[in-house]
Amino acid sequence: MAHDSLYASPQRRPGAGRGRRRTAWVPRRWDAALVSALLLVVLGSALLVDGFATGRNAQFLLLDAVAIGLVALPMTLVVITGEIDLSVASTLGLCSAVMGQLWLSGWPLELVVVAAVALGAVLGAVNGVFVTAFGLPSLAVTIGTLAAYRGLAFVVLGDQAVADFPGDWTSAAVETAPGGALPWAMVGTALLAVAFGVVLHATPFGRELYAIGSNAEAARFSGIPVARRKFWLFVVCGAVSGLAGVYWTLRYASARADNGEGLELAVVAAVLLGGVSIFGGRGTLAGVCAGVLLLGVLRNALQLADVAADTLDIVTGSLLIVSVVVPNAVAMARARLARKDRHEGTHERKFG
Repeated sequence: MAHDSLYASPQRRPGAGRGRRRTAWVPRRWDAALVSALLLVVLGSALLVDGFATGRNAQFLLLDAVAIGLVALPMTLVVITGEIDLSVASTLGLCSAVMGQLWLSGWPLELVVVAAVALGAVLGAVNGVFVTAFGLPSLAVTIGTLAAYRGLAFVVLGDQAVADFPGDWTSAAVETAPGGALPWAMVGTALLAVAFGVVLHATPFGRELYAIGSNAEAARFSGIPVARRKFWLFVVCGAVSGLAGVYWTLRYASARADNGEGLELAVVAAVLLGGVSIFGGRGTLAGVCAGVLLLGVLRNALQLADVAADTLDIVTGSLLIVSVVVPNAVAMARARLARKDRHEGTHERKFG
């Protein structure tokens, strides 16, 4: 599919071979280049960073990646349609705060978990209504709800932390599969990633999302219910953010209003680093999964090297900028080469 490849080959024509030779060094697929970078970073970290190449560290690395990976899955679909949801971390925090308050009120934990996920869906629906019914830009809407949801979290729980969750639940959040390094939470996230990947890449619904991101007006004229599709994507994004809030709360055995603060930066960085275009219409789930792991490995290695938290944020922000600048720079370079190839082809037909 054309949208799966950032560097698709141009149609053969006179002179086109020279353009392909000039760009032969460019990976044909962004996600393939990303996997190569991931392998290099893992190898370099294993050789240079003490404590990186251990089963215990691998477990912590994957546990850290679960929350980012969970939220990155629906965020990928949202961004492919040309929208964005910056309220995901605040949704996580508010769901965690409500989870703690309901537990204090004596609710069974099973119902608390269901309520947290349902609340996330409602918060996502609020974003969806503002974007689709009122036609407001998702960037502005979700910046507003980012602040509003985080404020509500502090209204619900204040500065207190609720930490008396049942031990079997908190242990389950960090339990590993036989062998000791792969957390069951990551297994669940991987299965969810497969489901999202099938929906995005192997169903008419997924093709509609790419069409919406490429040209929403044309998609609307072709009969695709653009507003409805976007609305439900925001609902799903909210629900999965609520699920991430449940995981975060149980993993750290603490419900707090500030849980997940700043996570939206890592999620967006992972999605864009994974090759999803900020302008919509392009990207793959495989690339995003590689982006999540690459970001997780980098942060983990830097933490083991005693790099300050502020520096970690600088690294994340830098990756975010690179993931936007590099693909667009390559696309512009290819467009220039294509124009030059067409000119050379015309010259050959006239004088060859």
